[in-house]
Amino acid sequence: MAALVIARIKVTDPAKYETYKPLAKAAIEKYGGHYLVRGAEALMLEGALDATRYVVVEFDSVETVRKFYDSPEYRVAREARAGAAEAVITTVQGI
Repeated sequence: MAALVIARIKVTDPAKYETYKPLAKAAIEKYGGHYLVRGAEALMLEGALDATRYVVVEFDSVETVRKFYDSPEYRVAREARAGAAEAVITTVQGI
């Protein structure tokens, strides 16, 4: 069953964040993920609007998400993101 990774990201160092993006993309693609939303600004329907970027990636299963997130490739990407952004990343199982 499909799984979605939903990331809310507040970029604090745009130049450094640029080094993270290709590393994350390569890791996502290696594990069969594909972007549904990438860096989009939200139109808030309720609540306060902030400077958060949204990324949504679909994988074939929660197990694959775990493999991706714990992979050596994504660990390198996460290290590149350190100090460049504040992130809240979750996964949910699709229907």
